[in-house]
Amino acid sequence: MKVMVLGGTGFVGRNAVAALLARGHTVVIGTRCPRRAARRLPPQALGCERREIHFEFLTTRHVWKPLLAGVDVVVNAAGILRESSGQTYDRVNNMAPAALALACERAGLRLVHVSALGLRPRAHSGFIRSKAAAERAISDTSADYSIVRPSLLEGEGGYAADWLRKLARWPVHCVPMAARGRLDALDVRDLAEAIAVLCEARGKTEWREVDLGGSARRTLAEHLMALRPRPDDRPPLRLPVPNLVSLVAAGLCDLLHLTPYGIAALELLWRDNLPRENMLIALLGRTPTPVGRELSAPRPAYVPDLTFVGRIRELLH
Repeated sequence: MKVMVLGGTGFVGRNAVAALLARGHTVVIGTRCPRRAARRLPPQALGCERREIHFEFLTTRHVWKPLLAGVDVVVNAAGILRESSGQTYDRVNNMAPAALALACERAGLRLVHVSALGLRPRAHSGFIRSKAAAERAISDTSADYSIVRPSLLEGEGGYAADWLRKLARWPVHCVPMAARGRLDALDVRDLAEAIAVLCEARGKTEWREVDLGGSARRTLAEHLMALRPRPDDRPPLRLPVPNLVSLVAAGLCDLLHLTPYGIAALELLWRDNLPRENMLIALLGRTPTPVGRELSAPRPAYVPDLTFVGRIRELLH
């Protein structure tokens, strides 16, 4: 089977490429910069065909047709976390995937679209709204599709995953007070294997919407503790960040393109970001790969006493 992976050099895409090759499929890599793709691909994918793809220009089904020539399945793992010149949320995260679904419908191709958990059409974040709109547009077609919604992803080379691992090692954990929602962190290799299996599930309507998660439901604070390389005698200092400060910081990070933290990340942390039904075991026939170390009985993190007397006590100890 010949599979085109859009966003094939990204975090999810390159892992999906490796999983598809491991299952004996032929892979075509869709990327903005085919010439520079080699340094981001796994070694086994260096001989794969590459096609230049610019989502901001692919907003009608007609322009997709020549790009999809000769393939049987399309995996869409492309998208933008933040807008830049010419690349808007609506064009890249919504209009292009919607047009792709129509093109796949017309050509009789299977489509596996990678989305995310926690999307809402009335969200504050333009990223979340655009991803939710794409899901609606795809589900309105009669294409042979699967919409895959993973929880927070962990793995080497992931933008957010690498940042969280760095933060976990710090002696101070600054956690937004509003980040009360639970995550179900998923190893990106499990997601990639699930994508490869779904590529082979042609015509199976039970896989139209696939929520995926790991094996441990944790808050952000607990997830950071689980990512620490070894348990310490004293837990890290946890500083609850007031909601207004968290919101301003998120807006600044979006404006300056600093870190993966932003309005979308903050909004997703406000509530549980969990699969309605974790379909990973049904897809892979095994339990999820553990993410981080197992936390024993809940261990209260150290929260500083910020009163004047509390500060004096801190200095004396």
